[in-house]
Amino acid sequence: MVKDKYSAVWVSHSSISDYLSCPRAYYLKNIYRDPKTNHKIVLMSPPLALGQAVHEVVESLSSLPVEERFAIPLKVRYETAWKKIAGSMGGFENDEQEDRFKKRGTGMIERIVKHPGPLMRKAIKLRQELPYYWLSEEDNIILCGKIDWLEYLEDSDSVHIIDFKTGKFDEDGSSLQLPIYVLLVDHTQSRKVTKVSYWYLDRDDEPIAMTRPKEEDAYTRIMELARKIQLARKLEHFKCPKSDGCRVCTPYERILKGDATFVGVGGYSQDIYVPEKSAVR
Repeated sequence: MVKDKYSAVWVSHSSISDYLSCPRAYYLKNIYRDPKTNHKIVLMSPPLALGQAVHEVVESLSSLPVEERFAIPLKVRYETAWKKIAGSMGGFENDEQEDRFKKRGTGMIERIVKHPGPLMRKAIKLRQELPYYWLSEEDNIILCGKIDWLEYLEDSDSVHIIDFKTGKFDEDGSSLQLPIYVLLVDHTQSRKVTKVSYWYLDRDDEPIAMTRPKEEDAYTRIMELARKIQLARKLEHFKCPKSDGCRVCTPYERILKGDATFVGVGGYSQDIYVPEKSAVR
């Protein structure tokens, strides 16, 4: 088969998670486009907005030389990032709620300033804005994903994958996030991945090392799910497992019914909505 990335099925940690949660939600988040704008739709929420702002601040540092990363105070960068999701753009219902979430993010930024750890060491910036590779040319499937941080381990000439977490809960032990990142890094750059970690910025002063996934096991698990998604797309079969909709797909169904508030267009030409009660302030 001739490789054609435009006809290929693209899978990522988020899209696979969407499919596992609810095939209908997968369709609404990853395939559906508003017939009026031809844009995909996104439902914004305060936790999502918080994560977006903090990630923007931290991830932007990896492209800078070590000595320049903190030249501009991170709180200044955070204020700039927050303006993009302030008010209704972040799904905040009122000023009190926004202030509460913003303070949580400020605490994370302050933690990083006090305990920069790997952020003050050499990092590798992948050339692709969205790293991807052909998971299977025969099946026409591409694996992609955005990796938060790649620390360069000079002693072993290898890399350390770090994923920043802004939520309150630990990543599930069966999560495919790190397995996907290991495959991506192994196939898009030359150095070996020897360490993988989660950094829970809400509570931990340093990244927490996790067991490094084995490539063969990761490939087998991801490929099995990717083929299921590919078949669902071919058959156009995206049914919610619950007859009356589930908590994952129902909020997106409300957008289609007009029971959500449009607040703007995101950076990737996505129409951003918030629940009706979070109307523009």
